[in-house]
Amino acid sequence: MTGLDIQNLSFAYGDKVALKNVSFSIPRGTFTALLGPNGAGKSTLYALLTRLFVTQEGSISVSGHSLDHNPRKALGEIGVVFQQLTLDMDLTVNQNLRYFAALQGISGKAAHARIAQVLAQVNMSERANETVRKLNGGHRRRAEIARSLIHNPSVLLLDEPTVGLDPQTRASITDHVHDLAETHGITVLWATHLADEVRDTDHLIILNKGEIVDDGICGDIRKEHDLASYFIAQTSGAK
Repeated sequence: MTGLDIQNLSFAYGDKVALKNVSFSIPRGTFTALLGPNGAGKSTLYALLTRLFVTQEGSISVSGHSLDHNPRKALGEIGVVFQQLTLDMDLTVNQNLRYFAALQGISGKAAHARIAQVLAQVNMSERANETVRKLNGGHRRRAEIARSLIHNPSVLLLDEPTVGLDPQTRASITDHVHDLAETHGITVLWATHLADEVRDTDHLIILNKGEIVDDGICGDIRKEHDLASYFIAQTSGAK
């Protein structure tokens, strides 16, 4: 089954076109990097995927559910990690996760079991009773990922999740999310403007000025070039 399928998606803010005829499919359990410079249309795409904006043209399907025709089912398959922290800094990790579990209708023993499971998935079990404020940036990000997994989604959307983190922590978070795709079969769409977060074996989509520039396996796309140089050339007009 396809994890995420987008066909002929276009969106404009008045006369300003943000996305133009965007189409791509992500197989279930695949890590896909959405690489684009600032202003490429990544945030607009994520707003459409999470139904903050309603599609003007085109279609979005999440694990076989149409976002237009069956939004409840489609959105129920999605977990989202935003750029900004969504956790309460003065609550413990466990308290935060209990709150978000309750928002998903999960309580009691079911919530306890689910929280234990997602914390184990992100290697945060030993941090459960620490307040978020005391966590370092990497552990806060892991707690955010745990929050996004609390309702057992099949698709995980991450919108530049490593912004503000040091290179070592960025690498650790990127490795961990790759593992979620490979080990747990979660479909991942990872939006970034940083080429070093993309592996040669990743499915890569390069977005620029609202249009897809490349779509394929990263190593096949970049060929003999390093990805950072190739990305700059593709998105700056230089060849």
